[in-house]
Amino acid sequence: MKKLFKNPWFKLATNLYALIGVFFVVWMVFLDSNSLLIYFSLERKLSELERQKSTLEESIAIDRKTLLQLSDSIEMERYARERYLMKRKNEDVYLIEYADTIN
Repeated sequence: MKKLFKNPWFKLATNLYALIGVFFVVWMVFLDSNSLLIYFSLERKLSELERQKSTLEESIAIDRKTLLQLSDSIEMERYARERYLMKRKNEDVYLIEYADTIN
Protein backbone atom coordinates (compact mmCIF):
# COMPACT_ATOMS: atom_id res chain seq x y z
CA MET A 1 0.00 0.00 0.00
CA LYS A 2 2.91 2.37 0.72
CA LYS A 3 4.18 1.72 -2.78
CA LEU A 4 0.84 2.87 -4.19
CA PHE A 5 0.93 6.11 -2.18
CA LYS A 6 4.44 6.90 -3.44
CA ASN A 7 3.45 6.44 -7.09
CA PRO A 8 3.55 9.87 -8.86
CA TRP A 9 0.37 9.12 -10.82
CA PHE A 10 -1.53 8.38 -7.63
CA LYS A 11 -0.31 11.62 -6.10
CA LEU A 12 -1.42 13.51 -9.18
CA ALA A 13 -4.83 11.76 -9.26
CA THR A 14 -5.50 12.57 -5.62
CA ASN A 15 -4.32 16.17 -5.85
CA LEU A 16 -7.31 18.48 -5.35
CA TYR A 17 -6.01 21.12 -7.74
CA ALA A 18 -5.41 18.56 -10.50
CA LEU A 19 -8.93 17.16 -10.09
CA ILE A 20 -10.48 20.63 -10.22
CA GLY A 21 -8.35 21.44 -13.30
CA VAL A 22 -9.44 18.27 -15.11
CA PHE A 23 -13.07 18.95 -14.23
CA PHE A 24 -12.73 22.52 -15.51
CA VAL A 25 -11.20 21.39 -18.82
CA VAL A 26 -13.89 18.74 -19.35
CA TRP A 27 -16.58 21.29 -18.51
CA MET A 28 -15.22 23.88 -20.94
CA VAL A 29 -14.67 21.43 -23.80
CA PHE A 30 -17.88 19.43 -23.63
CA LEU A 31 -20.51 20.73 -21.21
CA ASP A 32 -20.51 24.53 -21.30
CA SER A 33 -22.92 26.48 -23.52
CA ASN A 34 -19.85 28.04 -25.17
CA SER A 35 -17.90 24.80 -25.45
CA LEU A 36 -15.22 24.13 -28.02
CA LEU A 37 -17.45 21.71 -29.90
CA ILE A 38 -20.14 24.37 -30.33
CA TYR A 39 -17.47 26.93 -31.24
CA PHE A 40 -16.09 24.72 -34.03
CA SER A 41 -19.55 23.99 -35.44
CA LEU A 42 -20.36 27.72 -35.44
CA GLU A 43 -17.05 28.48 -37.17
CA ARG A 44 -17.89 25.91 -39.85
CA LYS A 45 -21.34 27.46 -40.37
CA LEU A 46 -19.81 30.94 -40.49
CA SER A 47 -17.33 29.99 -43.21
CA GLU A 48 -20.13 28.34 -45.20
CA LEU A 49 -22.26 31.48 -44.91
CA GLU A 50 -19.34 33.67 -45.96
CA ARG A 51 -18.85 31.53 -49.08
CA GLN A 52 -22.58 31.79 -49.80
CA LYS A 53 -22.45 35.56 -49.27
CA SER A 54 -19.62 35.99 -51.78
CA THR A 55 -21.49 33.86 -54.33
CA LEU A 56 -24.64 35.93 -53.88
CA GLU A 57 -22.69 39.19 -54.14
CA GLU A 58 -21.27 38.03 -57.46
CA SER A 59 -24.77 37.14 -58.62
CA ILE A 60 -26.04 40.57 -57.56
CA ALA A 61 -23.23 42.25 -59.50
CA ILE A 62 -24.14 40.28 -62.63
CA ASP A 63 -27.83 41.15 -62.22
CA ARG A 64 -27.03 44.86 -61.74
CA LYS A 65 -24.98 44.78 -64.94
CA THR A 66 -27.88 43.11 -66.76
CA LEU A 67 -30.36 45.68 -65.42
CA LEU A 68 -28.08 48.49 -66.55
CA GLN A 69 -27.96 46.99 -70.02
CA LEU A 70 -31.74 46.52 -70.10
CA SER A 71 -32.36 50.22 -69.60
CA ASP A 72 -31.91 50.52 -73.37
CA SER A 73 -35.05 49.40 -75.28
CA ILE A 74 -33.02 47.67 -78.01
CA GLU A 75 -31.12 45.62 -75.45
CA MET A 76 -34.38 44.76 -73.68
CA GLU A 77 -35.84 43.48 -76.94
CA ARG A 78 -32.72 41.42 -77.64
CA TYR A 79 -32.83 39.94 -74.13
CA ALA A 80 -36.53 39.05 -74.46
CA ARG A 81 -35.93 37.41 -77.82
CA GLU A 82 -32.96 35.35 -76.63
CA ARG A 83 -34.15 34.46 -73.16
CA TYR A 84 -37.92 34.11 -73.49
CA LEU A 85 -38.19 33.34 -77.24
CA MET A 86 -40.45 36.33 -77.86
CA LYS A 87 -41.13 37.57 -81.37
CA ARG A 88 -42.77 40.37 -83.25
CA LYS A 89 -46.05 39.97 -85.13
CA ASN A 90 -45.70 38.30 -88.53
CA GLU A 91 -42.31 36.92 -87.58
CA ASP A 92 -41.24 33.28 -87.36
CA VAL A 93 -38.74 32.00 -84.84
CA TYR A 94 -36.58 28.97 -85.59
CA LEU A 95 -34.66 27.21 -82.85
CA ILE A 96 -31.50 25.50 -84.00
CA GLU A 97 -30.25 22.79 -81.66
CA TYR A 98 -27.01 21.02 -82.25
CA ALA A 99 -26.64 17.33 -81.43
CA ASP A 100 -23.86 17.96 -78.90
CA THR A 101 -26.01 20.44 -76.89
CA ILE A 102 -29.05 18.18 -76.47
CA ASN A 103 -29.10 16.18 -73.25
